[in-house]
This record gives sequence, structure tokens and C-alpha cells, in this order.
Amino acid sequence: MTYSDDPVRMVKLWRMENAKTLHVTDVDGALAGKPVNLGTVGEMIRAVDIPIEVGGGFRTFDDVCAAFEIGAYRVLISTMLIENPDEAKRSLDRFGSSKVVVGIDAIDGLAATHGWQQTSGLTPLSVALNAKALGFKRLVYTDINKHRNFEGVNLEVLQQLTEVTGMRITSAGGIRGLDDLLKVQELQKYGVDSVIMGRSLYENKFSCQALWRMCEKENFPYTARVQL
Repeated sequence: MTYSDDPVRMVKLWRMENAKTLHVTDVDGALAGKPVNLGTVGEMIRAVDIPIEVGGGFRTFDDVCAAFEIGAYRVLISTMLIENPDEAKRSLDRFGSSKVVVGIDAIDGLAATHGWQQTSGLTPLSVALNAKALGFKRLVYTDINKHRNFEGVNLEVLQQLTEVTGMRITSAGGIRGLDDLLKVQELQKYGVDSVIMGRSLYENKFSCQALWRMCEKENFPYTARVQL
């Protein structure tokens, strides 16, 4: 689904909406197996004064280096970890665990690869444990079915991942509104400390500005933990 044909304008808009950090996925890159839109992503990074995390199509160490060269704050890798763990470890060793994180996208209980076009035969938990063994500290988890169908988040898997691995978890996709966001907030005590959300805001399911105002009024601690 396309909401705008001007991604640079969109990052400026979300910054005006008081976003503290942004997540950008190169969807073309995820399907192609290599970054496709780094030029545009670089323009987006230069257009705002907040950190931007980038994912989609980073399959080699050189791909990761290219993302940092254009100013990315953090790079998310997924297929690379499963199919080329040596390259993933090389990226981790070069840039550190706060800069390179693992994305786990699951469908029907298995981790997906190649832009969700294939499945690996591995469970999300096994991928997470492999990542931890290599030294990764954070993973971004997406339940593909819930995300596609806009059905909220998979709270049970999120809790299992963080309890078993001890890693920090970002929940990505599926957030339909403030109620879902607050449910994820309840998992903070286990290690689920941030979310990535987009569709609910693009479709005005709840007001971004109203969320920031509520957080500030109630002194909620998660205003900087929502990535758009």
C-alpha cells in the first residue's frame, strides 16, 4: 500500500509531528537482495535531525558499510544472519551491537527470508538464539500474518523471545491504535522496550500529536521509544 510518492517529504512530516526516531525499510531492496534506494534514504537522513534506522536488502558486509556511509544510525539485518552468519558477525564486530540489529519476520511459526518471499525452516526463537550466540543484543520482531491483516501484535511470542534470550526486543507492525501500544508497553518489564509503527498513523487510527501530549502529561517513559 502506498501512502506517498515523496519519502523525503514524509520524514519531514513525521519530524514535525514530534517523532524522535524513524525506521525506513527499503522494500525494493528486500525483494532484490541488495539495497536499491540508498540514494533516497540518504536524502531522508539528511532532511531531518533525528536518528534513522534502515532495513531491507542488507545481505553483505559491504551493504551494511554503505548504509553507515550515508548516515544511517542503525542497520537491521535479517536474511544475512540466517544465510551468511559470517558476514553478519563481521558487520557486528565492525560496528557494534547498538548499531547492527537482527530482524526476525515470522510467518506460520517460521522465520521468513528474502523479503518475506521464502521461509527458512527455523523458528523465531532458534534464529534469536543463534543471533545471541554471535553477540547480537537486540532484535526486531514482526508477526507477518498479524501485520498484513492489521491484527495487533503477537504478545506471547514477544514475551517468549525476551524471556528465553534475554535480548532487547522491538515489536514491529500490527499496532492498530493506542490500546495495542499500551499492551506492548506492559511487556517492558520483560525486555520489549520499543515498537515500530506506521500504518495506524498513516491511516489516522489515532493522533500522533495526541499520543505525545498524553505521554508528556502523564510522564510516560516511552515517548522516545516509538519508531515511525
